[in-house]
Amino acid sequence: MAKTRVSELAKEFGMTSKELLGYLAEFKIPAKSASSSLEDVYVNVVKKKLAPIMKEREDAIRKQQEEEEAARKAAEEAERAKAEAERLAAEERRRKEREEEERRRKAEEEKRAAEEAARKAEEERRRAEEEKNRVKDTAPKSIPSFTSLLEQIAQQEEVLKEKKEAEAKAKEEAKAKREERRQQKRAGASQRTASGGPSRSAGSGAPAPQNVAPSPEKAAAAGKRGKKHGHRDAEDRFSRLEGEHQRQQGEGKRQKRRKRREEQAAEHAKEAAIQEAIANDQDVSKLDVVKVPQGATVAELAELLDTPANDIIKRLFLLGTPLTMTQSMSDDLIELVADDLGREVKVMTKEEENSFTFYDDPKDLLPRAPVVTVMGHVDHGKTSTLDAIRHTGVAAGEAGGITQHIGASQVSINGRTITFVDTPGHETFTAMRARGAKVTDIVVLVVAADDGVMPQTIESINHAKAANVPIIVAVNKIDRDDANPDRVRQELTEYGVIPEEWGGENMFVNISAKKHIGIDELLETILLQADVLELRANPNTFASGYVLEAKLDRGRGSVATLLVNRGTLHVGDALVAGMSYGRVRAMLDQHGNTVTEAGPSDAVEILGLQSVPAAGDEFRVFQDERDARDLAEQRALKARIEEQNKVKHVTLENLFDTMEDAEVKELNLVVKADVQGSIEALSDALAKMDQSEVRINIIHSAVGAISETDVILADASNAIIIGFGVRPEAKAKALAERDNVQIRTYSVIYKAIEDIDAARIGMLKPTEEERETGVAEVRDTFKVPKVGIAAGCMVTEGEIHRDDQVRLVRDGIVVYEGRFASMRRYKDDVKSVKAGYECGLGLENFQDFHVGDRIECYVIVEVSRTE
Repeated sequence: MAKTRVSELAKEFGMTSKELLGYLAEFKIPAKSASSSLEDVYVNVVKKKLAPIMKEREDAIRKQQEEEEAARKAAEEAERAKAEAERLAAEERRRKEREEEERRRKAEEEKRAAEEAARKAEEERRRAEEEKNRVKDTAPKSIPSFTSLLEQIAQQEEVLKEKKEAEAKAKEEAKAKREERRQQKRAGASQRTASGGPSRSAGSGAPAPQNVAPSPEKAAAAGKRGKKHGHRDAEDRFSRLEGEHQRQQGEGKRQKRRKRREEQAAEHAKEAAIQEAIANDQDVSKLDVVKVPQGATVAELAELLDTPANDIIKRLFLLGTPLTMTQSMSDDLIELVADDLGREVKVMTKEEENSFTFYDDPKDLLPRAPVVTVMGHVDHGKTSTLDAIRHTGVAAGEAGGITQHIGASQVSINGRTITFVDTPGHETFTAMRARGAKVTDIVVLVVAADDGVMPQTIESINHAKAANVPIIVAVNKIDRDDANPDRVRQELTEYGVIPEEWGGENMFVNISAKKHIGIDELLETILLQADVLELRANPNTFASGYVLEAKLDRGRGSVATLLVNRGTLHVGDALVAGMSYGRVRAMLDQHGNTVTEAGPSDAVEILGLQSVPAAGDEFRVFQDERDARDLAEQRALKARIEEQNKVKHVTLENLFDTMEDAEVKELNLVVKADVQGSIEALSDALAKMDQSEVRINIIHSAVGAISETDVILADASNAIIIGFGVRPEAKAKALAERDNVQIRTYSVIYKAIEDIDAARIGMLKPTEEERETGVAEVRDTFKVPKVGIAAGCMVTEGEIHRDDQVRLVRDGIVVYEGRFASMRRYKDDVKSVKAGYECGLGLENFQDFHVGDRIECYVIVEVSRTE
């Protein structure tokens, strides 16, 4: 007769062993400890006597649970009412703030208009007064007011002709006057010479010198020549002074005209810049802000600020940081120098250089749908959650059950639209997950209730916090027996994600994607968070947004998935995305249907770009396709120059390492993938590998099928071709077989990483194969003392061994897998039995033999990989 332990009986009654021992003592049933065994008679007596007690306890527990459930529902209802009241109060407060802001803005505009009118009136009065007090200049104008360019040229020629004639006439008159004065002076000199010559020689009482004196005629001629030269010099000096005075007057007029033209040109340039900024939806108040690239040199900063480089170097000396023209400046140093020069600058990072900034009038903004990104660890149920929301089967088409690309879709809930972006959870897709956080408004963090916080969960939290995006936590898989949502909440508090019911700011929702539990509550929570954010955009302008994913399709060419964040994208628009440009030839929605336009928060797939853009690039629409092409070519040229300038210089510190690198082995790879995001993920994973012994070089990477060009490149570079989600063309495959170029294709990225890592360390793991050794058929069963039930079998195929692994198959279904417990022929233990012989077989931990069962014996062998 079977016996039952006290501890097992206590567990069945839901009480402790100590309590049960007390009842047993009360019933006078012998039991000393929890390990004591009771006969079935005593067990029946105990169950009969404890039945009323257990019923009372169950009623009390049930009543307590009902009270707790009622209290919880009341608390939830109160909390929901409180949240609704707070939301209404917040909306009322925001409405009043908007009205107050609108009144303040109108008052400021009226004040500004009044000040502008007063300023214009004052300028008109001052201009009229200046015109009244100005001395009228009756001289001919060199640049009068003209109605056309031809009239201006003709009038200018007439003015120059008149000026030349006046100058020629003035020169002739001055020459005539000089000739007349010269003749008068010559006549007076001859008269003085004729009257004064004899008396001067007679009146001279001094003895004549011994040298012969010149004759009086020669002396008179010499005097005339000296006086003549003196008068000529005076006249020439007078002419030069008069010409210099006229030249200075003309130069002053020219400088005034040049200054006036420069002022007019600067004013026209400023007006043109304002008009261009208004046309491009840019903030007019920030036109004077100079954009400086990060790490700019002194010479580059001087050129951007239009300031002599010496002024910047002088200020750097005063700051105690002397730099040369070609040395880079830090961000703080650039801002300090610009502030000292009275200029406003903005330091642009590499990512911001290719980004666009727009300004929209608040009155043009309209509500838009929220963009929600689903993030979390691999296999926590992100795609399944989206399937439950949109009732589609995305996960069925994903390789290995893992989301490989960013998928965008829209769902309509109660007349409102939500755009969902699904990001992969595998650790190699860090860049794609960060991109999803950058373009989103709300992050739904999916955490499995039975698994808790994992590494990619922490990474997703960091991405969302870096992007300053609110987080809604969806605790998935609550239908499992080992689910513990409270443990998930406790673990998330360590990373700053605190539930609202615990005094935090993050909303938590318990869901089950497979059983559709809590999905409606999750959607309501998303809409509530969107209402708090007040998401708005201007749909009546040119479109701009981000590239979610891009790929190269054989029949359609470059295909890009775009997420519009402002404006409306139309078929036929010219746009630029990163270094790609083109015109939208067709647009498709999430279901593959053709659409003609896409508004804010819409995700569409477009055709028409001339190349494949990088995932995460920002795009915008241009009115003229030439502008888009010019910008894309400038970016491509800049990227090409930066790539060429990447030179690794040798220093004393790395000289020895460089010498040793000559012995380093290299593994060259040609990577082709279906989308750009997969190439980024594979490159990041390869960069993290240890390359101290084998260096991994990606000599070429592109989107599209594996072509003959790739095989030729791999053959010349001794490289391996890695294809992710793509297949080789027929000609490329034949060429690779002919040239012995290895092509490996994968559909799940971590398998590619594992194989590359194994090849890197030269330790490709052998494959395991199952080899069948024999088959035995159960003919009868019999009992063996102290052992149990054994099977009488006939070996029908091969030879079975005592050490073989065993699989018991019944009606084509595997019932048991394990090993032999015993193998006998008659009464002797044997190691093997060949086909055609009978034997008795026993299996470990299994005795449920049926006549007709097949016992398959096999061994696992390792086979070296040859490819």
